[in-house]
Amino acid sequence: MDKELVKRIKANPKYAELVSKRSSFAVKLAVFMLVVYYGFVLTIAFNKEFFATKLSAEGMMTVGWPIAVAIIFIAFITTVIYVVKANGEFEELEIAIKNDAKDLL
Repeated sequence: MDKELVKRIKANPKYAELVSKRSSFAVKLAVFMLVVYYGFVLTIAFNKEFFATKLSAEGMMTVGWPIAVAIIFIAFITTVIYVVKANGEFEELEIAIKNDAKDLL
């Protein structure tokens, strides 16, 4: 790719907007997942009794299993949220940047 074209694309305000929005959104989701994961690990480390609590007097299921499954589900949902946003808002900005770049050629 032509270095001059790259400079023009990077100077495009839509490119700066895309980089800013995408980075900000990715950091927010990453921090959210880190809080969820480390919250789980810290609870295991400092309050094992909580996760060992049985859900019923006769059952074998403890509180830890549904919470662990919920964390996996939350990770999946977080991924879906990012993909939807990437294929929506971010994709629209990318297309606009590509169209502006075609005009520069």
